[in-house]
Amino acid sequence: MDIKKVLVADAVDVACTDLLKKHGIQVDCKYKLPKDQLIQEIPNYDGLIVRSDTKVTADVIAAAKNLKVIGRAGAGVDTIDVAAATEKNVLVLNTPGGNAISACELTCALITNMARNVAPAAESLKAGRWDRKLYSGHELYGKTLAILGLGRIGKEVAIRMQSWGMKTIGFDPIISVEAAKEFNVESLPLEKIWPQADYITVHTPLIPQTRNLINAKVLASCKKGVRIVNVARGGIINEADLLEALKSGQCGGAALDVFEQEPPTAAVTLEIIKHPKVVATPHLGASTTEAQIRVAVEISEQFIALTGKSKEFTSTPGVVNMDVMKNLKK
Repeated sequence: MDIKKVLVADAVDVACTDLLKKHGIQVDCKYKLPKDQLIQEIPNYDGLIVRSDTKVTADVIAAAKNLKVIGRAGAGVDTIDVAAATEKNVLVLNTPGGNAISACELTCALITNMARNVAPAAESLKAGRWDRKLYSGHELYGKTLAILGLGRIGKEVAIRMQSWGMKTIGFDPIISVEAAKEFNVESLPLEKIWPQADYITVHTPLIPQTRNLINAKVLASCKKGVRIVNVARGGIINEADLLEALKSGQCGGAALDVFEQEPPTAAVTLEIIKHPKVVATPHLGASTTEAQIRVAVEISEQFIALTGKSKEFTSTPGVVNMDVMKNLKK
């Protein structure tokens, strides 16, 4: 693939641009362009690199006369119209493993935070109160953690929370029962997971099959007081249903790093964030120095591999639309 000129449309670590330039690729950094300006700029480029801010819509892809590849420095590609890119034979890449450890560690921190009421207790003490009885928690030892999505992040969460003495069960339509057993997760159908789980954490992409995966019916099937964690994507949990479950006590707590709308403005979302049983963070899953460098380097390595000019970088593990890659190899 002939990649001479790349537009970096969102802020990524300088390691990305440095590596591309080192391999003879011209790089222009123009961050957070309005859609009309992006449409004007995109015909000039062979490649586009984005993070979360820039939406690569069908209109943008249609205007891209020379575009060959779109790279997402991160895991989720819900901000890219993959179908439109595929139709135009534009390759879409992500960095599937770059954020895994950071997202995993935040998940584990939120689970332990809920168990011991760390955030509300700290705020109470700062406000001058001494609420020891109010913020009494519970142990994680012996509790059951349900992990929905047993890929890189789900696997890492399982390994770490097992060290706390948690029993780990999970569901993944791709990972086999035998593969899950290798890292001590009992893979079960969803209907068998809900009644067993003390905690549920989701690590799936947001696709039609996972939108509103956790809803009123599911929450009603769970143990009273079940706790929910989402460091994946907003929309996997139905926020209105979650709020009702929090109010009734059916859900004993939630830790949310992602929301249906970001930044959130919807009344339901804001009420969830302010709920005393909720720990909310502003999409920090990949916000570590290490993850930012890792995804920046991984996406640039894949761009370089596509040129076929490097003996060091030869693989593209983040191909999203494999049909396009197959067409390129014909």
